[in-house]
Amino acid sequence: MKKTLISLCALALGGMSLSACGGSEAADDGKITMGFAQVGAESGWRTANTTSIQDSAKEAGIDLKFSDAQQKQENQIKSIRSYIQQKVDVIAFSPVVETGWDAVLQEAKRAKIPVVLTDRAVDTEDTSLYVTFIGSDFVEEGEKAGQWLVDNAEASDVDKDGAINVVELQGTTGSAPAIDRKKGFEDVISSDSTIKITSSQTGDFTRDGGKQVMEAFLQSDPKIDVVYAHNDDMGLGAIEAIKAAGKKPGTDIKIITVDAVKDGMTALAAGEINFIVECSPLLGPQLMDVAEKVVAGEEVPERIVTEETTFTPEQAAEALPDRKY
Repeated sequence: MKKTLISLCALALGGMSLSACGGSEAADDGKITMGFAQVGAESGWRTANTTSIQDSAKEAGIDLKFSDAQQKQENQIKSIRSYIQQKVDVIAFSPVVETGWDAVLQEAKRAKIPVVLTDRAVDTEDTSLYVTFIGSDFVEEGEKAGQWLVDNAEASDVDKDGAINVVELQGTTGSAPAIDRKKGFEDVISSDSTIKITSSQTGDFTRDGGKQVMEAFLQSDPKIDVVYAHNDDMGLGAIEAIKAAGKKPGTDIKIITVDAVKDGMTALAAGEINFIVECSPLLGPQLMDVAEKVVAGEEVPERIVTEETTFTPEQAAEALPDRKY
């Protein structure tokens, strides 16, 4: 019976890929079933990302099977295997870390279920294990953050030792945004010998993590000039720690973050953050569009980069009234 269905599907779609048809629920009732394995709910950005995916699936008429990995890779792998067993039409996920995915993605490939990466990439030599990656250029985000610091470093920020001391709040260890945002930032600031990263530690993309790490930085280093946080939530946690230490965020210590969620933009407009590099979480519409094309057997680009901008305090104040996240 299965061979008959596959043959009929091949005849109907001509040159289209059989992987879009074999074992697919879409071939039965026309409705696409997507399994989505989310990282977690560690930040305002991630919450907005989840909402975008859920709302977009509903609007597109796609049956969404959703799971929250609570920032644990083993939970995501378990969810992906469950989706394979359920014979969904397409699997999408935002990987917790870059490495360790080949085995489960091979299982999806053998089951002829296409995989779409969103927000974060995986580190694999076999790029046939997924059809496309939708998301930001994290290296470029780090470069934008570093360029703002290079362009806006002032003589008044230079300590007696001739350096502008930067502390870095990294994202989840081993994750694509943490690795790439660090690289992009370091590549750009290397052009200015006065800028030095004196401490760098993960805050795991959480507000509480950012606060705790910043408290430790402030206790161990009295000469902090700049905070570079890999996301807004860690930057907002750092603001709490800076205030508790009797210093003024945005003035005594400059703060650069990535994301541009509403809470971060509010702090930016108030002058407590100095610069934010946007990383849009609203990937839902693009993901559903790609899913429909992939299941239909259409080709899609191997890399889809989202368009994003940057914000100063003045630009944040102007954008806030219409901000969707």
